Amino acid sequence: MPSVTRSDPNIIITGTPGVGKSTHCEALASKTGLHHLNINDVVKKHSIGEASNDGNDPNTKIVDEDRLLDVIENDLEDGGQIIDWHACDLFPPRQIDLVAVIRCDNQILYDRLKARGYGEKKLQENLDCEIMEVLVQEARDAYEGEMVVELRSEKAEDVDGNVERIEEWIRSWKRDNGKEGGVEAKGEGGKKDEDDPMFLHG
Repeated sequence: MPSVTRSDPNIIITGTPGVGKSTHCEALASKTGLHHLNINDVVKKHSIGEASNDGNDPNTKIVDEDRLLDVIENDLEDGGQIIDWHACDLFPPRQIDLVAVIRCDNQILYDRLKARGYGEKKLQENLDCEIMEVLVQEARDAYEGEMVVELRSEKAEDVDGNVERIEEWIRSWKRDNGKEGGVEAKGEGGKKDEDDPMFLHG
């Protein structure tokens, strides 16, 4: 296997809507100094999502995955990204070091999605996705088995424990790849390519 040139790992935090992906990403970014790469924000900023034709869910965006990867390619090459999205298999395996699939009890997930105002059809689709372990299987099909971990997220203590576990994994990754010495700053003033609205068009 070729040596890793990036100084920090790229981590995907994925899972069904409502399981707590963004909460984990924000906490992990705060603890480690890595960059929280919220794909929904990237899609909105660069207008790379088209409205769905689904009358039951008109707010859904169909993302142009090729354009998305173009926007974040340099960031993934640099490393130190905590990728926050409900899918994971589009990201090139050579650029990913860990995939954490956040899981949640179905009743708790139902209550969370109901509180978000999800309609019954969309709510049931997401519950079915969680019950059938769709995202877990997607992750295991796309990446080496040792790269994929399932983490429970049902109470605040779970988030704290999961973040600590990933922090320890990051320390191990740095030792194993000879990258010890702390998190490096990402670009000028921490500004990322995907933060520049002209990145695609410049």
